[in-house]
Amino acid sequence: QLVESGGGSVQTGGSLRLSCTISGFPYNDYCMGWFRQAPGKEREAFATIDRDGITKYADFVEGRFTISRDNAKNTLYLQMTSLQPEDTATYYCAARTKFGYSCSPRYPMAFGYWGQGTQVTVS
Repeated sequence: QLVESGGGSVQTGGSLRLSCTISGFPYNDYCMGWFRQAPGKEREAFATIDRDGITKYADFVEGRFTISRDNAKNTLYLQMTSLQPEDTATYYCAARTKFGYSCSPRYPMAFGYWGQGTQVTVS
């Protein structure tokens, strides 16, 4: 089970930190990622972190968003800064369930465990 929290409304230029608590599988061994889906758009991957803490980002969040993990707490985080209206979306955490893919936002099809999402609104 993956449960996101920390979403809300924020002004342009503001910051938010999302959390995702994980249970039911050996989280420490998994590549984890953050996705988002804006109204009328497809869900997109933008940040991943592997079991060793190596991170990768999509260009549109590079330098603004930071993914991290606390394996002792079974929690995944997303620190978002310099938020823009185009960042408005439902944000999801996910775990990679298909192997044979690198841990990267380039391979969203590899992710199979999903949270229910948390809404982020920037205005």
